[in-house]
Order: sequence, then C-alpha cells, then structure tokens
Amino acid sequence: MLDQIYKLFLQTPKITTDTRTPLKDSIFFCLKGENFDANEMVDLALEKGAEYVVTQNRKFVDHKRCFVVDDPLQTLQALALKHRHSLQIPVIGITGTNGKTTTKELIATVLSQKYSVKATEGNLNNHIGVPLTLLSIDSSHEIAVVEMGANHPNEIAMLCQMVRPTYALVTNVGSAHLEGFKSFENIVTTKMALYDFVIQHGGTLFVNSQDQLLQDEVTKRLRENRMIQPVEKVNFNTEGDIPFKLTPYLQLTLLGQEVQTQLTGQYNLPNIAAATAIGTYFKVPDAEMIQAIQEYTPRNARSQIKKVGTNLVIADYYNANPTSIQAALANLDLIEYDSKVAIIGDMFELGEQSPEEHNHVIELVERYKIKAFFIGANFYRHKNARHQFFQNLSELNQHLKKHPIENSLLLIKGSRGIHLENLILE
Repeated sequence: MLDQIYKLFLQTPKITTDTRTPLKDSIFFCLKGENFDANEMVDLALEKGAEYVVTQNRKFVDHKRCFVVDDPLQTLQALALKHRHSLQIPVIGITGTNGKTTTKELIATVLSQKYSVKATEGNLNNHIGVPLTLLSIDSSHEIAVVEMGANHPNEIAMLCQMVRPTYALVTNVGSAHLEGFKSFENIVTTKMALYDFVIQHGGTLFVNSQDQLLQDEVTKRLRENRMIQPVEKVNFNTEGDIPFKLTPYLQLTLLGQEVQTQLTGQYNLPNIAAATAIGTYFKVPDAEMIQAIQEYTPRNARSQIKKVGTNLVIADYYNANPTSIQAALANLDLIEYDSKVAIIGDMFELGEQSPEEHNHVIELVERYKIKAFFIGANFYRHKNARHQFFQNLSELNQHLKKHPIENSLLLIKGSRGIHLENLILE
C-alpha cells in the first residue's frame, strides 16, 4: 500500500494534516493527538477538496479515495523515508538546545544566494514536522536544511533514520526539557545522535571550535569510529574571534567587513558563524553571504527588536530555558542603555530542577542589577521584596496600567505557556 500511496504522492505532491488549512488536491493524513482525532474528519477532508485520505477509520475501507492503515503517523513517516531515499541532494541536519531555528534560517538565507534551498518551516522539527518537511522537497531543490528537535531521549536518533543527513550541525547543548530527559547526560547523548549518524555514514560535521563540550564529544566519537568511509570535520570560530558591539542591534566584523544585522544578542554570534562556515563550504561568495546576513530579519519573537511607545523592546519569548535566559540576561547587561528592565516568565518542563533553576535566574538578575518583573507560579514561589512577582500575566498587565514602563530597554523572555505575546505595554 505504501508504494501505491507514494505513486499518488508523486502525482499529487501536497501533504496535509489539518482540516483548517487548504486541502484542495492534497493527500490528507488523519493524525491523532491527546485532544483531537482527525480520523473522525474523513468526510470533512474529502468535502474540503482532499484528493486522497489516509486513515485508520475502517468505515472507509472500501472508499476509492481512502487508504485505511494501522497508523497514519507511521505511514506518513514511512512515506517520508521512501521519498528521502529518492533524493540525491545535500541534506544538512541541525539540532541543539538553543538557536536551532535562527541558525537554520540564517543557513537557508545564506545558501539561497546560490542554490534553491528547502528548509524546515518555522519550528516544525518533531516527529510530525520532520516528515512533512522531507515530503515538501521536490526536484527543484538543490539543498535541504532540516531542523530536528527533541524533548525526550533518543528522539534525534529516531529522526535521523528518516532525515538521513549528510551534513550535521549541533548548535549547543544546554539545560532544557529536563522533565523529559531526566538528566543532562541524556540531553548530550540525544543531541549528539545527529553527529553519530553522520559519522557512521561518512558525512561532514560542522563544529563550533570554541564549544569545548561539542569538541570533546566529537573527538571521542571520531576516535571510536571504525567505519571505512572518511568523515570530514569542519571547525568554525565564534565569539572571541569575532569583534562585535550591541546598539542593541548586533554589529560585527565578518569576513573582513563591518556587518550590521537585524538581530540582537552576543548569543547569535555562533549562529552567524555557523551560517558563514556552511556558506563558505558550499562556495557562496562572501559579498552575497554578508548581504544575506544583514538582510535577515528574525520572526516569531526570536531576538526581535521593536519600538513600543517610548520603550525599545527585545522580544525573545518564543521559548525559554535556563541556558537561553542566562544568555539573554548577559546580553542585556552588555547593552548600554539608561534604563533596563527584564520581564521574565516561568520556564517549563524542568522537572525536579525547576525550583533551583528559577531561583538561579533571580540570582542572575540581582548579579546584573537589572530591574525585573517575574511572572508565573514557579517564580512566585521565590517571591521576595527586592523584585516584583506576579502569579500570571493578567496581574502584571493590571499593574502596568497603573505603573507603565517608559523610556526603557525591555527584555521580554519566558516560555510560550506564559503567553507573553499578550503583554500590554501601551
């Protein structure tokens, strides 16, 4: 049945999984989650224009436009793997604790100066998003850039079996999703599975030369490698080798030229360095790389800078974990500004480490002597008289109505579940 579905996919190369999106001329896969079951929406999918439907709903076993399978998600993943085997282009796999999406977008932007590139859209980097990305690659594409995320052990290894990357980049390894991973060692092992796969299959590794953990892990793996195929390791330099300043926009010297970016954050230097290293490897001209990096504009509250009333806001609340919040606060400390304020929301999925990690963030704010507003139950448990604590965003918004922040540089950082996009500053 998979061969039949794949043959139809080649004729109708549009895969959909959400009835709220345009379905015309697509193959619709009925996925099932905790709060939904698309297997109950087969008729709706057909009515909305889906050409074919893959479902486990046996009511449609005799329907000419339906394929009844045991598990539509497994079928989607198997279809993606079958399609991946047909691709003869470089596939760059990216994972890491922080900076995956920004780095992926910078790499895609740089490579697009010379090649037709297909990259993961947004952060569709899980067991559903990755197969959808692979199935969106067609004969017009010359390079693919695939982001892979994980919040439990072994997930990157599983995704690599589908993506089969020929090139690999791990941005960094830090503390995140500890509730799922249980230990930092599990995080390291899970992320390094990307390098493991490429080493085993004789590909190319891009490694930050100033990240000692990554260097040590890669060196150990290369020493243990017994494969006949040679493995290429490309080091790239960051931070200490790149002069920069913050205005708060990140300005740096790159390839001998002064570059003005639309990003903020010293923490973006490794992301830019990785994109430059990969662009250089694939022979993108220096001038075109610099132009691409200068023109790249972050989206979705990832290091975005915007003017809100009398305040300059660093919107960096797409996600948050101990490593990224520490980097954001260190960056705020580096920026020269008369009045600086941090609005920080709870970090989720930290398990038993949550109290310690939230208290550590409060200690960092005090070390940097930054005025801060803390939001959420996890921070509220550490309430003290030195800062202002709010149990939820609604409480903070009520406070800001009476006591607005003005003429300040604001860092807004927190996990998505705090809904900082609903913060009212005007």
